[in-house]
Amino acid sequence: MFSFPKQTYVERRERLSQAMGSGLLLFLGNGVASMNYPDNNYIFRQDSTFLYLFGLDYENLAAIIDVDNNKTIVFGDELTIDDIVWTGVQPTIREKAAAVGVTETRPMSELQKYIDAAKAQKQQVHFVPPYRGHTKLWLQELLGKEAQPSLELIYELADMRNHKSAEEIEQIELSVNVSRQMHLRALELVRPGMTEKQIAAAVAEVCYREGYYFSFPTICTNHGETLHNHGYIHELKDGDLLLLDAGAENDSHYAGDLTTTMPVGKDYTARQKEVYNILIDTYRKAAASIRPGITYRECHVNAWANIAEGLKGLGLMKGDPMEAAEAGAVAMFMPHGLGHMMGLDVHDMENYGEVHVGYPRGAEKDKRFGFASLRLARTLEPGFVFTCEPGIYFIPDLIDQWRAAGKFTEFINYDKLEAWKDFGGMRNEEDYLVTPEGHRHLGENKPCEVEQILEAKK
Repeated sequence: MFSFPKQTYVERRERLSQAMGSGLLLFLGNGVASMNYPDNNYIFRQDSTFLYLFGLDYENLAAIIDVDNNKTIVFGDELTIDDIVWTGVQPTIREKAAAVGVTETRPMSELQKYIDAAKAQKQQVHFVPPYRGHTKLWLQELLGKEAQPSLELIYELADMRNHKSAEEIEQIELSVNVSRQMHLRALELVRPGMTEKQIAAAVAEVCYREGYYFSFPTICTNHGETLHNHGYIHELKDGDLLLLDAGAENDSHYAGDLTTTMPVGKDYTARQKEVYNILIDTYRKAAASIRPGITYRECHVNAWANIAEGLKGLGLMKGDPMEAAEAGAVAMFMPHGLGHMMGLDVHDMENYGEVHVGYPRGAEKDKRFGFASLRLARTLEPGFVFTCEPGIYFIPDLIDQWRAAGKFTEFINYDKLEAWKDFGGMRNEEDYLVTPEGHRHLGENKPCEVEQILEAKK
């Protein structure tokens, strides 16, 4: 069970206390969640905010940072003999807390009393948005149904967690490298006659063999135009593309996230190669543009414009590529954002709200289709870690809907696009760190160019 040195957590909590200035900061850890009856549970995953500040990867804990009274307390109950029979012996609550620099512990029954006393003293109680039903109910019991998450706490935590330390980057790169191994295994195995589920199983074996778990459910599909496709139901045929979006999470719980689009047969078809070369050119240019001071919205729009330029060469788009991008017409072919923050969560801190993490304070999202899917649009700063993942997709229902509505006819050549409705989709995704000088690709390079992918398939 991984944790950073004690001082890491002490310093994180001190920084947060200084930034907040006052109040009671409440953090609820996760418990187990049942799949279908109480003793058959999903794999336990601790809350990432709790991990970031307290590093305790155990069930059924809570903690407070009482800024006004300079107290930090971990709440939890000791295991009973009935628990030990099933789970084995664990450190005591006091031993767990001491390992991360907390000297005061109390039983869970004391949490409500402490909060009630704080409220009686007019202390403001701060918490981040819950995402599990049990945690929502627990917060209602502790604070009342009217309690609302603290925007101030959200912003301070997001600012801290968005800037990754050297020890965090080291953990992320470990996960990226195992993610790369997962993709290499798929490239070695993929061939006509195999099934999506066989490739997904082989990818899982690599992850488990290294002692890792998935950072998100693997996408392994010959229908890449469906962005989140977890069915694994198709047999692979010569001429198909296989899109693999898979990432690993190690016992520190830091994530990797990569996507590779590979031919099932020995080579891409001529048409696939034309589109893939546009995709990789877009990826290379987008990655090269990463640096402090540029907004990721600008990177995204430039990527859209590059896709428009390439598709214009195939006769599928027309007009000025940058005008098409700014208008949102390229969302026909790439309806998602160029990337997302990554760290303890593969979509880092998305429970706080995308707009609070990936946008400047007080900003609102552009609600237009495509633009609304930008998870990251803010000015890039050293220490940010995120994905760069352009894609090109041909989504039949979207083509039909926009054509019927007469949308963007000045930019999209619908007559020629009709013949591409069976193409599918492709994406290339890798992970980056913003440095003071520019950027750094995280982890070892995975096959990306056509020649690299074909070589890896041999």
